[in-house]
Amino acid sequence: MAPSTQQVAMAAMAAVGCTAFVTAPSTARGPALRSAHGQAKAQASSSSGSGLAALAICGLGAVGAASAPKKQRSLALRAFETELGVQPPAGFWDPLGFTKGGDAASFRRRRYVELKHGRVAMLACMGYIVPEYYRWPGELSPSLGLKFTDVPTGFAAFSKVPLSGWAQMVAFAGSVELFQYVDDPKRAPGDFENAGLLGIPNGFMKAPEGQKEKKLAAEIANGRLAMMAIIGMFFQNGLTGQAWGDWSLYTDSPLRALSPAQEIIAGTGGPLPDNFWDPAGITNGKTEKEIAMLRAMELKHGRVAMLAVLHWFHVAAGYHLLGDYAIGERMSNDPLVSLTQLPMGGMWQVIFTIMCLEWLTTYICKPPEDRP
Repeated sequence: MAPSTQQVAMAAMAAVGCTAFVTAPSTARGPALRSAHGQAKAQASSSSGSGLAALAICGLGAVGAASAPKKQRSLALRAFETELGVQPPAGFWDPLGFTKGGDAASFRRRRYVELKHGRVAMLACMGYIVPEYYRWPGELSPSLGLKFTDVPTGFAAFSKVPLSGWAQMVAFAGSVELFQYVDDPKRAPGDFENAGLLGIPNGFMKAPEGQKEKKLAAEIANGRLAMMAIIGMFFQNGLTGQAWGDWSLYTDSPLRALSPAQEIIAGTGGPLPDNFWDPAGITNGKTEKEIAMLRAMELKHGRVAMLAVLHWFHVAAGYHLLGDYAIGERMSNDPLVSLTQLPMGGMWQVIFTIMCLEWLTTYICKPPEDRP
């Protein structure tokens, strides 16, 4: 692409400056980031160039400066695409662009935080699940006469645990954070020298040889899932008042208060038999006739879609005998290509059949108005 007038002017100005100030390039290089092709290695050499060479180099550098940010971002993406946590189908997933600068130190800090949050979230999920099936025998606080079985699960446990219990948990977490699991910049993020199998402090069991990287990748994936899961548990606990989110207790749900018009289709189409499912609020303010029309449209579209999916499958599998017979040759197994091979007469037959069905269901065998 030819340089613009502005770029040529920039090159000329840079060239004038370069003839007055010419220095030998530095051989120092910062730590190279890991890329998909390994560590990038660069070797710089200095030489005494003529003023004409400096003029050309500076001019080309000014003209090519516009493409530098794009190349830098591409390099930053390649720098981390072989790290742990880059898994299919998303691959290297950074929609907010946290790593676009290619800063290795920043990436390491974010990976360390991600691992810590994922591990805490996995423990939190277990803390929600295990008490539903098992509780320690005995008393949690003998002075208060509080047993382990008296402590509910979820948010309700916050008000039951005595202050001394909270102090013990904070002290334990602090000791692990400050003395047991201390970040070592020389090791990978979240890799602690004194952690054994399953992260037990000072554990004597170690991960089997050859499986460490696989287990670390699995830990990141499970930690990400646990972070999403615990947030879901918090929401259902807060909305329903129970750790496992009994829907019948969520009386303030906007999906529960139905208008008289919505009652005509209540109990149909929801996740449960007695539910009314309209998260987008399409039926709000609609009359009974309009809601019945919406339900009729939903049923019609669903039936057409089911037939279309079956047609797609059997054409892709090679079963299109009527089409082959109609045009006298073998049609494509690609449904979209097969559609273009259908003659105009066949298209009109399909349209005529649809119109006949519409006429029958609208005038001849019309369903009751209260049951579309």
